[in-house]
Amino acid sequence: QVQLVESGGGLVQPGGSLRLSCTASGSISSINLMRWYRQAPGKQREWVAHVTSGGTTTYAVPVKGRFTISRDNAKNTVYLQMNSLKPEDTAVYYCNAYLFLDSWNDYWGQGTQVTVSS
Repeated sequence: QVQLVESGGGLVQPGGSLRLSCTASGSISSINLMRWYRQAPGKQREWVAHVTSGGTTTYAVPVKGRFTISRDNAKNTVYLQMNSLKPEDTAVYYCNAYLFLDSWNDYWGQGTQVTVSS
């Protein structure tokens, strides 16, 4: 069984910063992509960023230049450093990992709320 547990969400003022973390646990053989998604109220879940096992990163246009994704392979952990936050970044943030347990599958965390408001 695999668990992905996120932490680091909260309330922050516009222009502020937050750092999200997500750790995968269980009998994991290998993790390929690790991703962050978000879902704002009344909207569909959208992809935010991903990082490969080799450290290559890709970002969605709305967050490029403000967010940084990274990972620690030894800890099966992915991070999302969010700077210059805007009210439109308000959402539940979910981590996702494409990993090998007894086959390759996607796994999701439970989500962490990020609210950007003055």
